[in-house]
Amino acid sequence: MPALGIVLLALAGCSDEGAPPAAVAENTSPAPAATSAPAAPVAAAPVPDGEVDVAALMSGQVLPDVVIGRADAPITIVEYASMTCDHCAAFHANTYPTLKRDYLDTGKAKLIVREFPFDPRAVAASMLARCTPGENGRTAMVDALFEQSESWAHADDAASRLMSIARMAGFTEESFRACLSDADLQAKVVATKDRGASEFGVDSTPTFFVDGKKYRGALPPEQFAAILDAAAR
Repeated sequence: MPALGIVLLALAGCSDEGAPPAAVAENTSPAPAATSAPAAPVAAAPVPDGEVDVAALMSGQVLPDVVIGRADAPITIVEYASMTCDHCAAFHANTYPTLKRDYLDTGKAKLIVREFPFDPRAVAASMLARCTPGENGRTAMVDALFEQSESWAHADDAASRLMSIARMAGFTEESFRACLSDADLQAKVVATKDRGASEFGVDSTPTFFVDGKKYRGALPPEQFAAILDAAAR
């Protein structure tokens, strides 16, 4: 099937594994001074679901890693994500802003998002992100696709919805079609997924590796912060 045809298929969805855990409730009521009630506990870091060799994780990629944050940040987060995954979109909406503000922008950690498409639409979206022009084009397109996922990921007219998003990023109809007709790029996107599955045990999205330790699901900000704070110690 020609690469362009993938945006026309009415296939969508992601693995239901790794559902987001419940967020830790925040106690905003001050305790009476007379009782000196203890403060609510800080969220604990979840137990990692295994660990992989960091050197292997960071080498041999068929597509160049795009670093969000400072390249020399001491903590490395690798996220495997599918662009049509509702859990991935939820993480991007609910946890990523805090992660970026408190850890990526401050130089404490860096994030690398790798392709793990579960369906043809996710392959197409990943390809468009890779084709987006500009120094931060790929990251900006990933942001836009997650933020607008309800408009295209499960829509009947996914091709036109993706085209609308792509136009805002500077694509013409010709460059849009050229990107989605790039068989080499399509193969590399799929190869990235295949390697994540075969070498690092990724089977659901989002899956994160924090300095090689594996965590699954759309973790809330409190738990993700706890993971990173533990990694910094």
